[in-house]
Order: sequence, then C-alpha cells, then structure tokens
Amino acid sequence: MYKRSNSYQAKIATPFAVLGIRTEDDWLTSIEYLPLDTPPLTYQNSLAKEVCKQLEAYLINPSFTFDLSLHIDGTIHQNRVWKIIQAVPSGTTCSYADIATQLSSAPRAVGQACGANRIPIIIPCHRVIAKNGEIGGFMNASNGFPLKIKRWLLHHECT
Repeated sequence: MYKRSNSYQAKIATPFAVLGIRTEDDWLTSIEYLPLDTPPLTYQNSLAKEVCKQLEAYLINPSFTFDLSLHIDGTIHQNRVWKIIQAVPSGTTCSYADIATQLSSAPRAVGQACGANRIPIIIPCHRVIAKNGEIGGFMNASNGFPLKIKRWLLHHECT
C-alpha cells in the first residue's frame, strides 16, 4: 500500500495523501499514495513539474483534463481496462461488472487490473465501483486508508 523510496522526482501534498511522482525520460511512470506526514519534494525535472502543475489543476477543478505522456506497463487485459477507465468522465462512476461486460471478462479481473494501476488519478480507477453502487475496493484493499482516499476523490469530483 505505502512504498517509501528515494527515487521520486516530486512529492506533492494533497488533502488525502502525499503523491509520490516518478518519471523516466519523457514519461510519467507512477504516482503513489504516501502517508500524509511524508515530507514534500520539489520537482526534480521539467516533466515532474508539469505533473505537479496538472495534479494541482485537478485539485482545483476536478473536471481538469490531463495531458501527460504515460508509460503504462501492463498486460493486454490491464491496458484494455485502463483505457476504458480513462474514458469515464469526472463526476461519474462505472462498475467493475460493466467494464467486465465490455471486455467479455470477469469483474474480479477488472478489479485486479484496477489494483495494478500505477498511475492513479490520471487513470482514475477510483471511479470504478461495485455493481450495487457500493464503493468497492481500492489499491487492492477493501477497507482502511485506501478507501478514505477513494471516497475523498469521488466526493471531490461530485461537488
């Protein structure tokens, strides 16, 4: 759930977590949710600066459209799930089952792809909920701090 590493190119404080940003060359490679008491880190390169700028724009306006080069390393199935999730508009949700139906897959496999997402917020897995309308899991967890983050993000986008 929490990873501590010195290989971040920026760490930006938000109301729900500190976001650890990793870049490689011209690609955003990951965003990790770090504990709130993690010290921020000023951007270390121009791409990290742009990622921070766009995340701050999202925090002000949840309808902000990200425009970043992503390095998404996943299976064919995961990439298909992530592509569908990126099309879910801010302020709306879809269910694991709905995505599974689109892909002729299973809801659990969709949930596993969401859990493997290394670029949250940009690939907004927080917008995927259970078919019955309940929040579902987040970051491979079904309770605790990860669900607080998911609730915060959903509330932010619906206000």
